[in-house]
Amino acid sequence: MPELPDIVVYLESLRPRVQGQRLDSIRIINPFTLRSFEPPIGAAEGKAVVGIRRMGKRLVLELDGQLFLVIHLMIAGRLRWRPPGGKPPGKPALAAFTFPTGTLVLTEAGSKRRASIHLVAGPGALAEFERGGLEVLESDLSTFSARLRRERHTLKRSLTDPRLFSGIGNAYSDEILHRAKLSPLAMSDRLDDEEVATLYRATRDVLREWIGRLTKQTGEKFPEKVSAFRAEMAVHGRFRQPCPVCGAPVQRIRYADNETNYCARCQTGGRLLADRAMSRLLREDWPRSLDEAGE
Repeated sequence: MPELPDIVVYLESLRPRVQGQRLDSIRIINPFTLRSFEPPIGAAEGKAVVGIRRMGKRLVLELDGQLFLVIHLMIAGRLRWRPPGGKPPGKPALAAFTFPTGTLVLTEAGSKRRASIHLVAGPGALAEFERGGLEVLESDLSTFSARLRRERHTLKRSLTDPRLFSGIGNAYSDEILHRAKLSPLAMSDRLDDEEVATLYRATRDVLREWIGRLTKQTGEKFPEKVSAFRAEMAVHGRFRQPCPVCGAPVQRIRYADNETNYCARCQTGGRLLADRAMSRLLREDWPRSLDEAGE
């Protein structure tokens, strides 16, 4: 799922292309993608884009007349840019937004249709999409600390809860916790002040570094290879590959459609965290540490 750094780069690439431009037409290719009916989607046609912003993991295009197009990419949704006269949208396309400068295409890989488009009228209707998560890059340490300790969760869940923190998902939470050298299963209300400060710095540093890295990689092009798995990441998606800090093999916990990646040596004192499926299968044979696992 595109997260805060990815969404920021999308916005930076969209602004010079669509800011101030008229939205000539909207083509909804997959009807399920459009989740709103009032105002009708046709009401956005002919309106100029007067602002572009991020709301959590959503992109918001503000149009003339206080209309707002809200696009949520979910897990597999991506944005593509086609210059005028370019190739028309292919099979993965869900919707196309045509401007004088080109066409913005919403695509989604796979068979599940989770990406969504809403058209809403007025700031009040837009506010209903706000989950309340803290913008860490705009926050001070005390505010971050209060938000982290507001509810008792594992650090992994706290960082990825959109009601607590804005724009952080599965991938960057792994990177943040590795940078902070904290276990993903540590409880948010058990951290001391120094650990909270370390997590605060790691969160801001990782997000800023990845925004900078992705912005540099994209340049003046439109981002076409947005992915949750990148070779430069320290632990996310790097199961059994060496940790770039200590060389120990990266571990993982799998659950539902997600997984958590971590370095046992850097983050848990060498202790292996129980993978629900494998620990149930192996029971007493499940290794409790890197030493027991022979790694």
